[in-house]
Amino acid sequence: MNNVETKSPGAIVVGASSGIGRELAFLLARNGYRVGVTDRRMELLEEMVRDTPGIECARRMDVAEPERAVSVLRALLDEMDPVELVVISAGTGFINEDLDWEKEKETVEVNVTGFSAVAGEAMKHFLGEGRGHLVGITSIAALRGGRVCPAYNASKAFESSYLDALRLKAIHEGSGVSVTEILPGLVDTAMAKGENLFWLAPAAKAAQQIMRAIQRKKKRAYVTKRWRVVAWFYKLAPDRLFARL
Repeated sequence: MNNVETKSPGAIVVGASSGIGRELAFLLARNGYRVGVTDRRMELLEEMVRDTPGIECARRMDVAEPERAVSVLRALLDEMDPVELVVISAGTGFINEDLDWEKEKETVEVNVTGFSAVAGEAMKHFLGEGRGHLVGITSIAALRGGRVCPAYNASKAFESSYLDALRLKAIHEGSGVSVTEILPGLVDTAMAKGENLFWLAPAAKAAQQIMRAIQRKKKRAYVTKRWRVVAWFYKLAPDRLFARL
């Protein structure tokens, strides 16, 4: 008789206390994953662990503190072993037409330095295991510069390119590691800023579409799907037209 216990798949969601990350953590737990969650707001994470079967571990992590964030992720990967999925949902951004440097600096610290630190650590772990799935939640803003939030759009373009690089690394090394980029449009979270927002999707709906992309191990997915039309416009619109938006 084989008495070896087979663990359900492990998943870690970085940036799970609200919005897409929170809804995705709930959805992963309902789909049989053992889920670990990280964020700055421990009280919200502890509530998730207490109230949701399947969400097992909560750790404080601020990706703006990259060295500590990497240490926390490494420890959580060891504690939850085996982990098959890491989702990076943490991020920040500001409407910043006045080019306030403090806002630009914070955006770069979180979305560039913090993102690459955490994504790189997760990828090293998966490459060492020869398997795994890294998912990065970027933005439709990654496709083009934005005059009202310059650092945000630029930082999301960095995230997109970084995920591309990690995917190519996995292919080059012949590993079984998958890398998925999720490009949300407007989702009803604290990150959705501005007036006259359109096609504003509930976070739960966005999470469901992300879950399907994860299950299919897609290279790239727009959320919600209709934002593929906007992506086409972003790429092709002349500068003079795009600058009016």
